[in-house]
Amino acid sequence: MNAFGRIIRAIKNRPSRQSVRALLAEMDLSRVHIGIIMDGNGRWATRRGLPRSAGHRAGTNNAKAIIEHAASLGVGYLTLFAFSTENWSRPDEEVSSLMSLFRETFSSYFDELVRSNIRVRVIGRREGLPADIQSLLTDVTEKTCHATGLVLTFALNYGGRAEIVDCVRSIAREVASQELAPEDIDERTISDHLYTAGIPDPDLIIRTSGELRLSNFLLWQGAYSEIVPFDTLWPDFRPSDLEQALAAFARRQRRYGGIGGSERGV
Repeated sequence: MNAFGRIIRAIKNRPSRQSVRALLAEMDLSRVHIGIIMDGNGRWATRRGLPRSAGHRAGTNNAKAIIEHAASLGVGYLTLFAFSTENWSRPDEEVSSLMSLFRETFSSYFDELVRSNIRVRVIGRREGLPADIQSLLTDVTEKTCHATGLVLTFALNYGGRAEIVDCVRSIAREVASQELAPEDIDERTISDHLYTAGIPDPDLIIRTSGELRLSNFLLWQGAYSEIVPFDTLWPDFRPSDLEQALAAFARRQRRYGGIGGSERGV
């Protein structure tokens, strides 16, 4: 059985919620960064004979529940892969529906984020989004910039390769203007020029829908992330699943390329 097969088997053989809660109580979740590839909205809708837009709406509603639960657990950082640079290739009707859903969500969800002391960040090529959505994103990030709770990052019009390209271009401009010497470029330089500058690398990446790939998500940052896949489609991913993923992460031995490491993820 391959590594992913063992992971999935371990998830299916779930410990009780009581034991999971006990394990989470021992963890310092304020330092933990969770990334989630929210996959399966379309399939969820299709299986129910609904339009794909209904699946995206169900997925959005579920994202709110997961955000709320992550905040209640004291998780420090949560990054949600909401719309990729590749998603523009979907049918025009579906893309239009997604843009409308983003407008509605950021307009209606704004006050709740402020009340919940959640700081919102957005990564991706914002300039590729409709102007009114760009304005909404600017508003919500500015109004929550002093929040001290969960740091919630939405990856919108995001692609890991595009991020690296933009990073290289930024560094090249600094070298050309003699602000930076080529020999001074190191891994920290790269990290500081990524969209995620100032956010720690993800400790845990969750992917729903049973797929076992990163799909261009946080390629540089996820070099040593622990990956926990779920067969569950995103609209059916529950707060208890988030807890199970954190428990699985806590039981991992993180080696970072070596032969040893801490016994637990945190």
